[in-house]
Amino acid sequence: MSEKFSTRMGDGERVWMEAAEIRADIKDGTADAAERAGIPELTKDEQDYMFEIITDPCRTVSVKQGAEVTATDDGCTMAFYAGQDSGGNGTPLSRMQAVLMYERACAACTTNIGHTDYSIKPVKAIINSEANDYYNISMLSTAPLFYGAQPNMGLYFQPDGPCPNAAELMPLGKIDEARKTQEDASNLLKEDILFVVRRLAEVGLEGFNLDTCASAGDADFLAVLQATEQLKKELPDLPIIVGTSGEFVLGMHGQVTYKGQQLAGMYGHEQAKIAEAAGADIFGLAVNTSTNESVQWNLARATTFLKATSQACSIPVHPNVGMGVCGIPMMETPPVDAVTRVSKTLVEIGQADGL
Repeated sequence: MSEKFSTRMGDGERVWMEAAEIRADIKDGTADAAERAGIPELTKDEQDYMFEIITDPCRTVSVKQGAEVTATDDGCTMAFYAGQDSGGNGTPLSRMQAVLMYERACAACTTNIGHTDYSIKPVKAIINSEANDYYNISMLSTAPLFYGAQPNMGLYFQPDGPCPNAAELMPLGKIDEARKTQEDASNLLKEDILFVVRRLAEVGLEGFNLDTCASAGDADFLAVLQATEQLKKELPDLPIIVGTSGEFVLGMHGQVTYKGQQLAGMYGHEQAKIAEAAGADIFGLAVNTSTNESVQWNLARATTFLKATSQACSIPVHPNVGMGVCGIPMMETPPVDAVTRVSKTLVEIGQADGL
């Protein structure tokens, strides 16, 4: 009987697969990414090494000595005090205590705080309170302290925001009206990003993380790029992370451009180049996980996208390894065997500069 190896599906289910099945998944995964984005597949040696990582008998794996990378995050400290339904521990800690524990007990490379909703729009209304918290925490912390927020342009559409809802206009055939309202929302979003970052900069902001960019499509991404360009003119020493929300930019508008390039349909390697052109200091790649496929299939795709992205730009690339992204199973608390295999592969084969 052929030997079977323990692995996972994209939803976290543990499965046992034969070597030939795992190799076939790796081959199919890299081929899928290459075909979609018009980029090279992983080489046979890289596919063989990924097979070794996936089938390693140890419960967890790690990178080789000297291959360690730094880590950034989008609110990991919330895991200390958030409820278990959100993947947290539910411990009675303040944000300051959580940051200090993350830094001092977990030896975090960088730390991060953000509004509970983690979006730009709600932060604007309480910016003085957030600036006060940021200042107090930064005075006690040593590791770089980022403030993070998603652009989340969807909050600018009715009923949550002032702009007519593009998703309601498009099914009615009102395409021009839908595009116009996206442009209006994009401008409001850009101004709010500038407002929030400028205010935090007054109290010594050490870095800003624009997380899950383009979740509302290409007009959302445009606001981020324009805001980043303006901020780098005003605050050239402020590190800015631009992390995306998917492997390609959804063309909800379809016609918006930045520096003469259409944003709709951009894959990771193209997103990274345009983010670098806007002034981003770190690019966060996101690749969607399919729950119906295995971890190795998803990971082969993510690694293929990542390798092309790392080679396309000169700024550091930190692939997102949250739940349901870049090969990580779609679970609130992903299994450590899958997380470490994904991390090792992204670093040693995908050429990630950080995670």
